[in-house]
Amino acid sequence: MDIENASIISTNSLTKHFRSVNALTNFSIDIQAGEVVGLLGPNGSGKSTLVRLLLGFLKPTSGSAQIAGFDCESQRIEVHRLVTYLPGDAKLFRTMRGKDVLNFFASIRGGNYFQRAAAIAKRLDLDLSRWVPFMSTGMRQKLALATIMACDTPVIILDEPTANLDPTVRGEVLKLVGEAKTEGRTIIFSSHVLNEIEESCDRVVILRDGELVHAQSIVEETAQHQIRIQTSSALPEIPSALLGRVDWVNAARNSAEPSDNILSIEGDLSEILKWLSSCELDRVYIQPVNLRSIYDRFHSGAT
Repeated sequence: MDIENASIISTNSLTKHFRSVNALTNFSIDIQAGEVVGLLGPNGSGKSTLVRLLLGFLKPTSGSAQIAGFDCESQRIEVHRLVTYLPGDAKLFRTMRGKDVLNFFASIRGGNYFQRAAAIAKRLDLDLSRWVPFMSTGMRQKLALATIMACDTPVIILDEPTANLDPTVRGEVLKLVGEAKTEGRTIIFSSHVLNEIEESCDRVVILRDGELVHAQSIVEETAQHQIRIQTSSALPEIPSALLGRVDWVNAARNSAEPSDNILSIEGDLSEILKWLSSCELDRVYIQPVNLRSIYDRFHSGAT
């Protein structure tokens, strides 16, 4: 299979039920080679179940998943050769120094793995002479990142990769993600930090109660705006020419006092502003839609 010109990750109605719990239901997606996809949703939304199904750690109740044409359940050994996975609770050898951990993985990976991993550790400001049990939580996260990002697999799955890291190191991790994308590698980036997803990903996928509720490219997201209108007059009707691009998110149509009414806008603003300029309005505020506002449509108050 030519993984550079096809969907390297594909799921078809992927479903996993644990007795009465629907952990993942009818999840279908195609991810292209070289794409960075952000995976969002609070705890219990199905993110971890999805990752475990992709890695063949769980057997699906129904549906299927493939990576580079290999079935994630029946051909999981082949899948594991193509995927590097950083779990959210990575465990490291506590009887080794940092450099010994890298040497261990180098003995498995071969090639110039140790040099790559050591260079990443240096970028993350990690002292490899430290014993693992005496490293801080952040240091152990840096070591785990060095072991993962040094691998040359075409697919990388990162679960909360910047947890316990300071802002400077977080920025370096995002640079590593960008470099991996430039190399043509595909990354699934699971995080609760929305601005990291917005900065580093090509597309965002939002899960709720085991279901895919939203998928959108970051470029499409930044083309959206919200217009907040204050008026004591009746709200104007949306012209037919703008239907499909403009919609009321919140509207207090019969309020006698000036009140907030929110329009959701897609695409160019010029025609919309021309229409609004002809309406009786007290105040108009325009702001771009960000990932937080999209996320809150499905998980208000959750991260």
